Amino acid sequence: MGSPPYDGAFAGRRALVTGASRGIGAALVRALAAAGASVAGVARSPEPLAEVIGPLGAGHLAIAADLATDAGTDAVISAVRAWAGGAPDILVNNVGVFAQAPAAEQDPVGFASMLRINLEAPFRLTHAFLPSMLARKSGDIVHVGSVADKNAFLGNSAYSASKFGLRAVHEVLRAETRGSGVRAILVSPGAVDTDIWSPIESQLGKGLPARDAMLAADDMVRAICFALSQPSTVNIDELRLTRS
Repeated sequence: MGSPPYDGAFAGRRALVTGASRGIGAALVRALAAAGASVAGVARSPEPLAEVIGPLGAGHLAIAADLATDAGTDAVISAVRAWAGGAPDILVNNVGVFAQAPAAEQDPVGFASMLRINLEAPFRLTHAFLPSMLARKSGDIVHVGSVADKNAFLGNSAYSASKFGLRAVHEVLRAETRGSGVRAILVSPGAVDTDIWSPIESQLGKGLPARDAMLAADDMVRAICFALSQPSTVNIDELRLTRS
């Protein structure tokens, strides 16, 4: 992503990005920092997260925590409140997992786990920081959705349930925050070339697109930064990206 269009656009703002150690999250952390933001990145694995956050220098924060657990989520909320002096200016709910199984074979435990990470964790972070955003009449909440939040694909009963649910949370949030100074943004892409596909690499190019036919992580970064860089009077309600 070229920096000039957003150079300094986020100066003085504090941003929280989940799923920050790889893919879209890592690229977004770097882009926001390059545009002047102080960034807190969250991921489960401390070493890859440190590789992303460490080179950014002072003022940024790496939080190694598992958002699939209550303790991990509570730790993130506490750390960010101390770092930001309350709520961050920008919350990007990017964390997500993907797995496929026909509905008849979908493990109920796996189903619940996917909802926990893809839906409950974003809601809990939004719930934690929204009151402070509303009180100060400013803040941006970005949900990273998916083409699967409006379309049915074979083997996606768990994943689509989580993403349909996230879109519903976003749409209600948008209705509830309209005119408040808080913006709610949904960015929903088709397949993006990240490590999320590594466990099912053999299926790519068959029922799923090959990696060279996917969007790039930087495509998502540009879309998110575009939405965040709009004047405070403009809310980009929803962006949908597919490979041209």
